[in-house]
Amino acid sequence: MPAAADRMDVVLLFGGDGTIHRHLSQLVKLGLPVLIVPSGSGNDFARALGFLRVRDSIAAWRRFCGGQGKVGEIDLGVILPLPDESAGLTVLAAQYFCSVAGVGLDAEVSRRANRLPRWLLGRGGYALTLGPTIFRFAPFPMKISSADEVGTSTIHSNQPTTLAAFANTSTYGGGMKIAPQAKFDDGLLDVCVIGAIKPFKLAYLFPTVYLGRHLKIRGVNYFKSSRVRVETETPLDVYADGEFVCRTPVEVGVQRAALKLVMP
Repeated sequence: MPAAADRMDVVLLFGGDGTIHRHLSQLVKLGLPVLIVPSGSGNDFARALGFLRVRDSIAAWRRFCGGQGKVGEIDLGVILPLPDESAGLTVLAAQYFCSVAGVGLDAEVSRRANRLPRWLLGRGGYALTLGPTIFRFAPFPMKISSADEVGTSTIHSNQPTTLAAFANTSTYGGGMKIAPQAKFDDGLLDVCVIGAIKPFKLAYLFPTVYLGRHLKIRGVNYFKSSRVRVETETPLDVYADGEFVCRTPVEVGVQRAALKLVMP
């Protein structure tokens, strides 16, 4: 990754969601258009942009070089770890994410899936890991709240929770449409919270996520917000774009038009 934007016109980034995630801070600093080439084990962000295959990126590159390329600006999610006063921890730096951040079951699945061989991870590894994890995972107390511009607080969820996903784009985990209404240029996160659901019902629910039909199921809460605060009784892992970020408590928000992209 280049350190400065001098004498550069565009950045080509080859990889999947995790590779993009690790370079987001530098890409935002550079302020250059970025062309994503989907070549990772998970390419949900590239698919959200319309790059389904490598040849889609090649076509966009040729148009860009010919002066006909389209450059757009999209939002990025931002995770701000909050100090845990009981543990005496200092505040960590905020981190960007491009697709979806999560706490709970999906974070545990990401942790387990990242241990799989890369070839298996790219061939349904997330779904393979999800099945056995469902029957071992216990819901946990979680509070999700937000505050408007005048400081009025709204509690969106305060109950035993199986997972909470904070989405800038609609899919993660290789095509699971956890946030079917998400848009990466509206200045909002789509938040999907799944409450304490019994394992067998949860196993039934997850196939519907691939079609985005889970929102009608009882126990699923879905809303939009520009910033939320996430608190749990004990610190829990926060994953974003399939990568470990930090542990709760956190604030999750949006930075509008943070990243320039060469669009298909």
